[in-house]
Amino acid sequence: MSEIDVYKEWLGIPADVRPPNHYTLLRLVMFEDDAEKVRANYRKLNAHVRKYATGQYLLRSQELLNELAKAMLCLTDPDGKVEYDRGLGREAPAVDESETRTVLQYLVARSLIKRGQVSEIEHFAEARGLSHRDAVIQMKLVEPPDACRALAAELRLSYADLEELLPDDSVLDRIPRRLVKRHACLPLFEDRGCILVACSDEPSHELEEEIRIRCGV
Repeated sequence: MSEIDVYKEWLGIPADVRPPNHYTLLRLVMFEDDAEKVRANYRKLNAHVRKYATGQYLLRSQELLNELAKAMLCLTDPDGKVEYDRGLGREAPAVDESETRTVLQYLVARSLIKRGQVSEIEHFAEARGLSHRDAVIQMKLVEPPDACRALAAELRLSYADLEELLPDDSVLDRIPRRLVKRHACLPLFEDRGCILVACSDEPSHELEEEIRIRCGV
């Protein structure tokens, strides 16, 4: 029995498009810049492919889920996306100086907090030695996922919802549990010569160096 073409049968990608690039895989227009659109398509396709994650298609469905996750993480990483797009022939877009940079700017821009609350949040955080991400959570102003998305935006990193991702066992096996616990992190996948790691805070140089040494990347 021939192997199923999951790109065609499950995602509707024509057989002459192999391998599909990240945009094709996530059913996006070429060079889509809206990160929320990327995440929305990923969630929809993730749920669809999970329907096949049983029986004879268990392994292949997991491989495809990992491909979808890697594509989403790449296209929602501002710097990683620029590099990926350049490899597809796109000229680097002009830098938008008005782009939101900080946690609080991100939350204000999305109407998750009011501009008049910023000073109160800053004072609350400073008095307790908290980050702005942790402050808005403790003040019950913002739901934790939104606060974490804001931190990811400030750090110019992708936001990963671990309920939607299943780490690659082969990558997990390469990172000691004590290292994972000490740094509050979770190795996810290897992609284009890099180990993708989910962290609760900005990854430290120590963590990056330990992963490079252990994984040879």
